[in-house]
Amino acid sequence: MSERKVLNKYFPPDFDPALIPRRKQPKNSQQVVRLMAPFSMRCNTCGEYIYKGKKFNARKETVEGEDYYGIKIFRFYIKCTLCSAEITFKTDPKNTDYLAEHGASRNFEPWREEKAVEEEDRLAKLEAEENNPMKALENRTTDSKREMDILDALQDIRARNARNERMGQSVDLLDRIGVEDVVTEEDEQKRREEEEDERLVREVFSKINVPTASSSSSPDGSNPAPAVVTVKRKADDVEPDLKSLLPEATRALISSTAASIQPPKKKKLDASKSLGIKLVKKGKTKA
Repeated sequence: MSERKVLNKYFPPDFDPALIPRRKQPKNSQQVVRLMAPFSMRCNTCGEYIYKGKKFNARKETVEGEDYYGIKIFRFYIKCTLCSAEITFKTDPKNTDYLAEHGASRNFEPWREEKAVEEEDRLAKLEAEENNPMKALENRTTDSKREMDILDALQDIRARNARNERMGQSVDLLDRIGVEDVVTEEDEQKRREEEEDERLVREVFSKINVPTASSSSSPDGSNPAPAVVTVKRKADDVEPDLKSLLPEATRALISSTAASIQPPKKKKLDASKSLGIKLVKKGKTKA
């Protein structure tokens, strides 16, 4: 099948390319090309929007008298999709872009404005540095400080990523060997702080049992549970008496309750009965 698509042509021995007559063309001839709209635009005649990427059969020509360092500039002619008005735009080698020339207006593009503003600021900065050496020194100092800050932030990010990678590898290793919990330095520090707080709370607060007034006379004869009072004291070396920290009413209640409650009487135990010995009294014998 490759023989069907040969590119070699037969040239007779007496062929002379100089004898071929040249075709005369106009100086500024136009060519019909197929292209897509290089930017979004709006027709000035009817207001129709033509978006970037719309395909057209355009006419192309070389712009006479305009070039950019020897690079030719081309102009393209298209028609509006709604009113068929002629729209022209040309290439812009300086900015590697296209320029709307006639018949349409380019839509607003914020990033183009930002680039233009940045370029103006850069040129103004260079001009100010040329006329003011101190300004140039300040700008260089500011740029150096900014670069150092960026490098420090980048170093921190790299260290954090390395630490996270090591932690991930250690977790995977512990999962493989079957270890579930790992006590890190932060966990240990947190545990010590919690123990210190708990010890301080135990030193500051104390709890005592306060018998209630109803404890001496209960209907069922059982002793009710005494009330619990939490007493706050200073966390010093000398521990004060708990009764001295209570209010007057509570101390009076404790004293009256302690006086009213009498300890139960203990039964006297017979030594003979406790030892299992039974005594038998014998009657008097007659003489």
